[in-house]
Amino acid sequence: MKILIHLDIEMAKNKMSLKELSQNIGISMTNLSLLKNGKVKAIRFSTLEAICKELNCQPGDILEYVTDDKDTNGATNEE
Repeated sequence: MKILIHLDIEMAKNKMSLKELSQNIGISMTNLSLLKNGKVKAIRFSTLEAICKELNCQPGDILEYVTDDKDTNGATNEE
């Protein structure tokens, strides 16, 4: 099981930099960078809410659940 983070895609859709998002929602650039790069184990609902509000998106636009039998491109690992 894996949760993929698509924060960079939503930021690009809104033409918003990490610095701008950080300033607009009051979360450090370091924490947003860790989130964007998938280096976090958890995210607070208040953080997710602030990001979604600023980027005008849904949580499912940022987070994606992928099962172990699929890679990040959606292809199965079966041979």
